Amino acid sequence: MIRPSIKNETARLRKVVLGLADDFGGVPMLNQAYDPKSKEHIINGSFPAQEAVIEQMKALKEAVLKYNVEVLHPDNVVGVNQIFARDIGFVIDDVFVVPNIIIERKEEAEALASVIAQIPSENILRPSDEIRFEGGDVLPWNEVIFVGYSKQPDFDAFKVSRTNEAGVEFLKDNFPNKKIIAVELNKSDTDAKQNALHLDCIFQPIGTDKAIVFKEGFKYESDYQKIEDYFGADNLIQITRDEMYEMNSNIFSISPSVIISEKSFTRLNKILRELGFTVEEVEYDEIAKMEGLFRCSTLPLVRE
Repeated sequence: MIRPSIKNETARLRKVVLGLADDFGGVPMLNQAYDPKSKEHIINGSFPAQEAVIEQMKALKEAVLKYNVEVLHPDNVVGVNQIFARDIGFVIDDVFVVPNIIIERKEEAEALASVIAQIPSENILRPSDEIRFEGGDVLPWNEVIFVGYSKQPDFDAFKVSRTNEAGVEFLKDNFPNKKIIAVELNKSDTDAKQNALHLDCIFQPIGTDKAIVFKEGFKYESDYQKIEDYFGADNLIQITRDEMYEMNSNIFSISPSVIISEKSFTRLNKILRELGFTVEEVEYDEIAKMEGLFRCSTLPLVRE
């Protein structure tokens, strides 16, 4: 039996679902891609190969296991990209939320059934069909839940809009003891440097009182200001548009002091070490070509 428990993004990790790369389906047709960065690499002939993603996910798993974390996986579905486990489920406090994600990822969601079956039914929350969100847009942080979303007409206009206003209201209704800080994101189906696919692609808390952030990823200055007001300007690590494109905010915390980061994030990793973090560097640049990185690949179930 799994009793989920997640209060925030950084408490000591004990149990996590990692995505699978074993049969990720290879290079999709251009019309099968649903984010601009994947489309870019399909067009350029640089989309990652099966062997590369297997090797890089293996390296991530080894880094997690180094800290005595129990690792689970979804059931394998041949020919389906299951690398990004974060979006198909997430935990807030002791509740496992099963979100409504885009129809193209239906098989990914169904493959999590064996994990969900281990969670008591009273700890599972399923929204109705009109309520839309994905785990990359929902970041629990103690008394707060940060949510990235799109209002109309953006939600219907962009394939990369994954969380709607109904999703924000659902979280408010079901977690009344939390303060919901909802922020609108900039979206583009064609330009990855102008697109915030999920909130965790432009923002992520680290440690106990700091965060990584890309200011221009928020649709409105006032939404970015909500982040600055909460953490304080001095506690924010600002990243550039190019660093956002390379997924610098999508690192993953094992504990308040240990962070898994991409080996190539030279400037960020230096800053993190200067702040006292232990940085576990993992090569994940091939997987980054699909507009996701470490947080996208992990679904924490239990933190201390």
